[in-house]
Amino acid sequence: MQTTNSALQTPVGVWSGQTHHDGQTDSFTISFAPDGTVALRTPRSVGTGLWSAGGPGRFSYELTELVTHSGPRKVHVEARLEEAGYHGTGTVETHATTTSAKHLGEGQAAWHDVVSLGAAIRGRTLYPGDEGFAEACSGWLLTVEHRPAAVVVAADAEDVAAAVRFAAEAGRPVAVQSTGHGKSVPADGAVFIATGELRELSVDPRARTARIGAGLRWGEVLTAAAGHGLAPLCGSSGQVGVMGYLTGGGLPLTCRTYGFAADHVRSLDIVTADGLLRTVSPTQEPDLFWAVRGGKSNFGVVVAAEIDLLPLRTVYGGELYYPVEDRGRAAHVLGSYLTWVKEQPEEMSSSVTLLRFPDVPQLPEEFRGRSFVQVRVVHMGDEGARLVEPLRALGPDKDTCDTRPYTQITEIYQDPKHPVMAHLRSALLHELDDEAVEELVSFIDPAKPGGPFPGIELRHLGGALNRPPGRSHAVSTQGAAFHLWMRMPAPAEQADAVRRTADEALERLRRWDTGAMLPGFMFDHDSAPERVRRAYTEADYRRLAELKAKYDPNQLFRINHNIPPAGDGEA
Repeated sequence: MQTTNSALQTPVGVWSGQTHHDGQTDSFTISFAPDGTVALRTPRSVGTGLWSAGGPGRFSYELTELVTHSGPRKVHVEARLEEAGYHGTGTVETHATTTSAKHLGEGQAAWHDVVSLGAAIRGRTLYPGDEGFAEACSGWLLTVEHRPAAVVVAADAEDVAAAVRFAAEAGRPVAVQSTGHGKSVPADGAVFIATGELRELSVDPRARTARIGAGLRWGEVLTAAAGHGLAPLCGSSGQVGVMGYLTGGGLPLTCRTYGFAADHVRSLDIVTADGLLRTVSPTQEPDLFWAVRGGKSNFGVVVAAEIDLLPLRTVYGGELYYPVEDRGRAAHVLGSYLTWVKEQPEEMSSSVTLLRFPDVPQLPEEFRGRSFVQVRVVHMGDEGARLVEPLRALGPDKDTCDTRPYTQITEIYQDPKHPVMAHLRSALLHELDDEAVEELVSFIDPAKPGGPFPGIELRHLGGALNRPPGRSHAVSTQGAAFHLWMRMPAPAEQADAVRRTADEALERLRRWDTGAMLPGFMFDHDSAPERVRRAYTEADYRRLAELKAKYDPNQLFRINHNIPPAGDGEA
């Protein structure tokens, strides 16, 4: 902004004031840009238009104001600058108005170019600096920070469609988030759609199905289905959002028995890049239905799903906890587990986690500086207690395995319920031999000095995961025997050291790495194109890229683990 002797020469900048017309007073914030455009916000309206300079210290502006639940109205104001303020007179439609405003700052407002978005939204539209803005675009995983141009807290599918259409016209990307468990790419400058208020939930006990809105978490679905003696195929946390889990494929705790959760999706309601709301299923746009289950948010914003429910009331499961005071003990427990899983039927799903806690006062004394091996089991049937006996013979200090209500299945894993600053990595592994055991236990060797040590989980795969699903999708274990998931606390001051530790750990396990990944376990480190490609077979990746070219050729949905359209770059 140009100033001379503290007197404003143009109105460029952001102003806050009041307007009086027809017996009422309204507050407003207005932004004047150097290009002659003007943007207005009030508690119940937005507006856009043009301004122009007049004689010395004078200017005028005209705009179209869109009032909530009402039509547009024309505003014209003739104004004069006075130090850090301006006064004006004009009309609101046919009503005379007087206006006064105070100067808040130079440059146009952050919301200047996106203010008209709010006119089409029934829910809330938030801009940088607004109360609730930072909370709406935060999430469970805090290592990725979003700085979108605007946040749409959608009230319904029409809000989602309106936001997508606006973004396409404005040339801005779309980001979507429910809980933020799988954040990958900062949504800087994007139109950010928060789906947390899309909370539709109904259960059809006769059809054994549930219809689920995009704002729900698995804990809520578990509770609703249990009232009818039914259950969904959820993962290890009841806090995880339903849609991110399903579009990533979904690796249930009962994965060896029932396969991926994506196998059990009947239909999806999705807003595509053209702003249309589509219902996709095996009979309605089956190619898109295939792609979205595994292709994550590359093809649109999923607003609702219909899924199968299973008649499951109880499950046998729990945790066996082995403190390890030396490397030999750790190798014995891990090696025994790897031998045990080779004998298990498909009804038994399990994982083993290697943990070493730092010696810090924030932890309970019983964990400080100590190493542990955890085995977790989930069995569908009557043989769980018998099958677990070899693990009990290893002498765990803690054993919670028992028959429990299916609604308590996520308590077996005790995942964090609050946002975390963590570095997450994953891989798909071949069968593991004695050398792999020695390499793995070296990460939790109690004799090693302190450092940012990983927690490494190995999930046993196979069983139903290796069979073709009834409803084909883009997810596959690609023949892997184990899924590796590494979760490491990553405070900002230790972020580089934590990443180096993760890189070193995966490099040392390279001999057993298949080179593949699961789409649902890709995180911020996995956003590079060559890493995204690892999550799919070559044939599936080519098909996904071709469908991306059909449904999103302009890459509106690129704030994600992106699959470029066929003919664009690598694709």
